Amino acid sequence: MNRRTVVQAAQAALLTALAPAGAWAQARASATPFEALRDRYFVGALRFNPVTATYLGGDAYAPELADSNARLRDYRPAALAGELAFYRQIQTAHAATRPQTLAPQLRIDHEVMGAQLAFIIRQLERRYHQRAVDTYVAEPFRGLDWQIQQMTDAGGGRLGTQAEWALAIRRTQVVPAYVQAAKANLQAGIAAGNRPDWRMVERDGVGGSKTNAEYFRKTLPDLARGYLGDRPFAAAALSQLTAAGEAAARAWDEFGAFLTTAFAGDRQDRFAAGVEDYEWRVRNNLRDRRSAAELFAYGQQQVALYQGRMFEVAEQVAREAGLNLSFATPEAKNASVRAVMEHLSKDSPKSDAELLQWYVDTGRRAVQYGRERQLFDIPADYRLDVVETPPVLRATIDAAYYPAPPFKKTGVGRFYLTLTGDDPAALALNNRASVADTAIHEGFPGHDWHFKYMTQHAAEISNIRWLTPGAVEDSSAMWSDSPATEGWGLYSEELMSEPAPGRPYGFYTPGEYLYELQGQLMRAVRIVVDVGIHTGRMSFDEAVDYFNANHAFYPGARQKAGQDPTARALTVTAQRAIYRYSKWPTQAITYNLGKAAIIALREDYKAARGSAYSAKDFHERLMRMGTIPAAYIREAFLSAA
Repeated sequence: MNRRTVVQAAQAALLTALAPAGAWAQARASATPFEALRDRYFVGALRFNPVTATYLGGDAYAPELADSNARLRDYRPAALAGELAFYRQIQTAHAATRPQTLAPQLRIDHEVMGAQLAFIIRQLERRYHQRAVDTYVAEPFRGLDWQIQQMTDAGGGRLGTQAEWALAIRRTQVVPAYVQAAKANLQAGIAAGNRPDWRMVERDGVGGSKTNAEYFRKTLPDLARGYLGDRPFAAAALSQLTAAGEAAARAWDEFGAFLTTAFAGDRQDRFAAGVEDYEWRVRNNLRDRRSAAELFAYGQQQVALYQGRMFEVAEQVAREAGLNLSFATPEAKNASVRAVMEHLSKDSPKSDAELLQWYVDTGRRAVQYGRERQLFDIPADYRLDVVETPPVLRATIDAAYYPAPPFKKTGVGRFYLTLTGDDPAALALNNRASVADTAIHEGFPGHDWHFKYMTQHAAEISNIRWLTPGAVEDSSAMWSDSPATEGWGLYSEELMSEPAPGRPYGFYTPGEYLYELQGQLMRAVRIVVDVGIHTGRMSFDEAVDYFNANHAFYPGARQKAGQDPTARALTVTAQRAIYRYSKWPTQAITYNLGKAAIIALREDYKAARGSAYSAKDFHERLMRMGTIPAAYIREAFLSAA
């Protein structure tokens, strides 16, 4: 069978699979032609991306997705060609739809869908799969982790039905074939000169393969043993999963060895997106019309703004603590901010267990404050759980949130916190004052509250507003949700700092507010370095130096790292941050840009509503719009004011 026939067969099989069936079809029998096209695209995208389907709980959304949790994405060339043909067909039908004939909310969906299709097709046409090392390493683990997260609670600490564990076993069994396809794509990329950056190969590739091997060989069977318990099907399921896990682990061992050999000696920088691609992403994905030069200048302005605020608050904290510090010159300000934070770091946890508890306690305090200020309508049973970050995600995550699936009734949201291994120096960096802004961003009223509220109102949010095209959270992802979700997280931090009677810094103590400002400053610094490294304005090391000088207030830290332990620790942190930004062009800028767009929308909505405005009403209306950037919803949102 020739390649054209293979592609046609793959496309025909997919279109047959997507023919509406059963209850799902009946529920959509009255849909408009555009809604039918949107739904066909949504289910198709999840069929192609089973791990994204798992993330969203797609197996509970449509019969066509019932086997999602047994599969991984098919990265073989014929399958990818079938995907591209499908998306082009949908794009043609989408272009034939006149948005002015649609209702306001459907016009939003039309624009969102167009941007998503453009991104997916661009990625496939550019063969990003030939260098997507981090995607290959992350997807299988994430799929199983989310799958277990969503399993039915069987009581007594046990999770999962026999059918659910059978799906997990099947997904584990396909890992070796998945890894083999990844290897073949990377080999094709090497031959075509379409290679990943060496840092991705080392950090996500070689390092991630080792943690994946450990997960499949040991962690997964150990987790399953506890969750299966002594139920009648447990012994057979554990035996099958253990065998499948060992085969998967061997595949990851071999993949890591392949990467080490195939990319040996390669130290060429290949992370820069380039001006054209970067600006395309800003326009298409984020719906922001600014040029790279305009964003770079804006980022510098934001850095100066938040540095100035930090200097003011640090001086106040110093006075209250009786610290004799000077803020007379730029050098003195940098040294004094570091001295104030060193003073605050003395109130640090004695262990990781205590650090976790601080996060839980701060979350409870934040919920009480939200109730008192009537910012939200918070159920009495709302709670925030914080758990340790799994090893395979620790390379690029300090703290992160993964929500419960919106299309299922099972599963809970997870606030991941990367612990220190009880390292005293690292614990000092997680002092009491530093906890609040992270707890708010990831917990309440940030991601945990945001997603729980949206999931409660999932029926009001159209399907594609949940979709993360390309992948959920790696360099293959569009990140179309980030201005909404990460922008909301940063907005939440700033919202909780707004002055209230007797509380000049809102929820925060002065020390906590200083760290909140540093969080805002970090997101401003990200704009400068992200635009900088991806458009040729900065090298990787220059971005590290800028990060150290403007976020850590320690100019020259990288050059002093060999002799100064503090400089070394700061440089390691900065290098990890810049590496993360180097993988995901424009993702790092979405925090600040998303927050600013939410604030601008709020102020315009407040002006339109006048005395009828309430913060609770604004927040809840915004959350019910789903995880898409404010630019998509602005017109409809304000017209309904």
